[in-house]
Order: sequence, then C-alpha cells, then structure tokens
Amino acid sequence: MAGRPLFADGTDPAAVEHFRTHGWVHVRPSDGAELGVRLQRWADEVAAWPEGDGFEDGGWLHYRELTDDGPALCRTENMVPHHDGLRELLCEGPVARTADALLGEPAVLYKDKLNYKLPGGAGYAPHQDAPAYRFVELHVSCMVAIDDATESNGCLEVVSGAHDRLWPTDDAGCIRADVVNELQWDPVPVQSGDTLWFHSRTPHRSGPNTSPRPRRALYPTYNALSEGDLHDAYYRQKAAELAAAKDGDHVPVSLIGDFQGRPVPR
Repeated sequence: MAGRPLFADGTDPAAVEHFRTHGWVHVRPSDGAELGVRLQRWADEVAAWPEGDGFEDGGWLHYRELTDDGPALCRTENMVPHHDGLRELLCEGPVARTADALLGEPAVLYKDKLNYKLPGGAGYAPHQDAPAYRFVELHVSCMVAIDDATESNGCLEVVSGAHDRLWPTDDAGCIRADVVNELQWDPVPVQSGDTLWFHSRTPHRSGPNTSPRPRRALYPTYNALSEGDLHDAYYRQKAAELAAAKDGDHVPVSLIGDFQGRPVPR
C-alpha cells in the first residue's frame, strides 16, 4: 500500500473521508512518541496485575497462550475501569474525539483490550469484528500501537473498500478461505503511539510474531452513544458465552474463533 495517506488528526475531514471510503485510516499524532512511552509503561503495569475477578464482577481478565518458550500473556480485557491513564486516553482524550468524528455523533467506549503478541505469539485469522459484537450494528475500533508493528512481528493487514457487507464465514466465524483468496490484503506497519482505525466490517488479519520484539497494542471499540452505554453489558454477555464455550485447539479470547493461539495445558 505504497503512498498510503497518514494523518496527524483523526478528526480532520480528509481523514474522516478516507475512513468512510476505505474502511480504515492511519493517524500519527504530533505527540505520538511521547504517547508511546506512556503506553509502554501502562502496558507493563497492566501485565503485572494479578489474576482478576472476571467480567461477572466487573474485573479484568488475563488470557494466556502456549508458545514454544512456554505460557505467555496474549490479552487483557476490561482495563479502563481500573486504570486512570487508560480511562482518560480512551474515554476523554483525542482517541475518543476521533471515534466521535468517525461515527458522526458522540461515541462511547464499547469494549477495551490489550493484545500483547509477545515473541512467538500467534496471529489472528482473517475476520470482521461485527459478528463478534453484540447489541448494536455499527462500531469503530482502532489499534493504538504500544510498540512499533512491522510485518515480522505481526502488524495488521486490512482490505480497503470492503466494509459494505458481511463476508461469508466458516464454522469459526472467520472469513471463508475462498473469499480470503479473492481479497487484496495490505499490511499497515505503524509506529509506537500511532492509531490505525477500522470499521467493524473492515476485513483484517495479522500474522504471528516471528521476531524477538513484542507487538503490544490497545484495541478500544466504540459505538454511538445514542444506542446506549453497553460496556458493562458487553462484558457480562461475553462472560456467559465464554463460560459456555467448549475447549478447542485455540485460546478462546473472542466470540468468534479468530485467535490462533494454542491453549495452555491445565
């Protein structure tokens, strides 16, 4: 995707138009380097949290995957109620204002997660987010890069202009293999402190981390406030659905089977 546009402000009308046309937009704020340093500190803080009480009690949840070097954190969810810095960034600051602009009305945080993708960490199969999100039809999400993301450590790949429909899926809820082969997938490397916004129907995927460097990133998702503040309801529903899910070959971190991480033996 040579020469792709890069915006300093996600509320810029040109950035909003790019998002509406292509289903994604890459933003590099002027304070991105400083933000990246804060994000790395906050990610270390979150990773050091003890096991949480679970979504049913309003707590956070750590997920782990098995790598060739042993168990490793792969995700933490529901951090915002428990971390002042992340709450300010994602609910009150420029990230939240960009969500307003992209949705075209005031937005509210729907869910929040931190994907670690540590060295040896697994990738995510081609999918759209919309089938995994309950209660509302339209969401916008972004990847807030904690570390630089490159092709070697598993940056996101997106399909432009394909967010006008739900694409056919397989039994895991991911985009069917024959459809994947027909779409054009473009890697989007990002720097620490960047945000990569994408529509809930934008096809995306990411490969495993084959490098010695982590590829940590926040993934906040927003819905229109007019549809309600559904953050707690989402996590209550997710807790129920995860509890009912059968064990399989991959770590169940989502309500579809996009994550390819191996489960840690009990």
